[in-house]
Amino acid sequence: MGTPLNILIAEDSSDDVELILAQLRRDGFDPVWQRVETEADFLAGLKKLPDIVLSDYAMPQFSGLRAAELTQEHGRNIPFILISGTVGEEAAVEAMKRGATDYLLKDRVARLGNAVRRALEQKHLLDERQKTEEELRWKTVLLEAQLESSIDGILVVDNQGKTVLQNRRMSELWKLPESATENESALMEFAPSQTKNARQFIEKTVYLFAHPDEVGHDEIELLDGTVLDRYSSPVRDQAGKLYGRIWSFRDITERRKLEAQFRQAQKMESIGQLAGGIAHDFNNILAAIIGNIYLAKVEAEAHPVIMEYLESISAASQRATDLVNQILTFSRQNKPDRQPVKLNHVVLEALKLLRASVPATIRIQTELAKTNTVLANATSIHQVMMNLGTNAWHAMRDQPGTLKVEMENIEVDASFVKVHPDLHLGKYVRLSVSDTGCGMDYATTERIYDPFFTTKPVGEGTGLGLAVVHGIMKSHDGAISVYSEPGKGTTFHLYFPIFETEFTLRETDSTPIPHGNGEHILLVDDEEALVLIGKKMLERLGYSVTTLTSAAEAVAAVRRQPDKFDLVITDLTMPGMDGAKLGSQLLRIQPRLRLILATGYSGVMTDEKLRELGFLELLGKPTSTRALGEAVYRALRQPVPVRVGKPPKPSL
Repeated sequence: MGTPLNILIAEDSSDDVELILAQLRRDGFDPVWQRVETEADFLAGLKKLPDIVLSDYAMPQFSGLRAAELTQEHGRNIPFILISGTVGEEAAVEAMKRGATDYLLKDRVARLGNAVRRALEQKHLLDERQKTEEELRWKTVLLEAQLESSIDGILVVDNQGKTVLQNRRMSELWKLPESATENESALMEFAPSQTKNARQFIEKTVYLFAHPDEVGHDEIELLDGTVLDRYSSPVRDQAGKLYGRIWSFRDITERRKLEAQFRQAQKMESIGQLAGGIAHDFNNILAAIIGNIYLAKVEAEAHPVIMEYLESISAASQRATDLVNQILTFSRQNKPDRQPVKLNHVVLEALKLLRASVPATIRIQTELAKTNTVLANATSIHQVMMNLGTNAWHAMRDQPGTLKVEMENIEVDASFVKVHPDLHLGKYVRLSVSDTGCGMDYATTERIYDPFFTTKPVGEGTGLGLAVVHGIMKSHDGAISVYSEPGKGTTFHLYFPIFETEFTLRETDSTPIPHGNGEHILLVDDEEALVLIGKKMLERLGYSVTTLTSAAEAVAAVRRQPDKFDLVITDLTMPGMDGAKLGSQLLRIQPRLRLILATGYSGVMTDEKLRELGFLELLGKPTSTRALGEAVYRALRQPVPVRVGKPPKPSL
């Protein structure tokens, strides 16, 4: 069997066809053939994709040159051999121009086998080349698509630093002009002028060109605040020959902002843990001090001089209590009670107090437009104004200046939220505090809310002021931003969500502290000083009091006499068994028992959690006689709890 060969033959002589087929068989081929004489039949034969076309030069209805043209136009790389007894040199050349692979004379048909083999080899080589070219084109298309769809700016340069290839993102990031052609070095000619540290950028770039085997990785900050992550590596072929260097630039501005927010959250979490410990221990001390002051004032009513001393101690204790609340506030673990207020009144009151301490060289200017009501804690807002106002005049104390306070209603839209991610869409009251002082650089403004960070000399600041302000704004579901430049002053913008609900102002409660009628209260606290003070305070309010300093003793006392006590007040944090677990134990013994939880640090305690644990009230420490008396009175006046089944398992 010979080599299979599918042939399309354009020939008007059947005898000549037989000669051609006989020669092909002698040359080792096994032909399958079709003879055509017209152009229509020839086109139909081409559609069957023959291995090769053999054509006479001159036919009554068709010509060999036309057949060559049609084969070429078909575009399938089918070899075409012209066979004729009359073709001359010029006709042969013309046939080759029209796509013929070879030609031969009929009286030399013995060359046909070699001509066919040569034509088929050329076809194979051409097919392979076309396949390679197609694969190369496809890879080029994929590469271009990848480059143009990449979120990174890609730049390829040669060994002289000239641009070989760059994508659209590269042009966008660096704002390259249209004049930045492939013959220019965009990296060195246009980029340095856009960076904050051009010298460092150039030195790093030059170093990498001088050390082609090294991989480079650094961050670049542009003048507009964009931060780019730059990565560079050499471009080599498989043999190791160096062709240049590829650079990639990724915009990591948002990532850096998120990382900064995460670091800030970590700092606040750490300081919050510290604040919780301070609150518990320090408030226990303050509770003992304030309780003893109250008892001493009762005994010293007839001694004005002693009362004056006690009032001074009481005021100092209150300032200490406020300091603990500040720490809890900036750590966002103490959510202040908020009421609907008009900020104008609170701000003017704070400025009036601030005016007394600000030098006469500082002018206070106000532009307080009529604004909507906000849900806020007036004391906290007062504290915000005092902190910002004090910082402002400290920044201007070496020269005359202006402290300007403005207020207005604003509408926060989507574009504004992108710049201030702590805000949501909606209406806000914006309070702005500006000064004409020394200002701050970028590095300082990045740290101003860090607890204990201060630029003031030793003894003039604790570094808590702006941390407190930041915490207060967070606790008010608002936000704070700052703009400052060295030598051009500083402006703080504070955003308070507008409170839409109608309200009426409550009058100050001047009613007497409620008293009891001899109800029996069990007071449990591991601090002996606190149970003694609490006992005296409650007895003065008309209650019978039993005190214990151990949770285990309290369980034993209730177990012995389940109906003896009308109310139990227990501290939350105690050794061995905390207040939540104690309450659970007591309710197992007497489900109808009323419970109050007292703590110097409520942490994650919510009203829902308090009720879930079986307590009726949460009493903060240190507490006043009024707060204690009202909490006890409310708890005793509530219906006796009816608890079915076992009390919930405590989980704080």
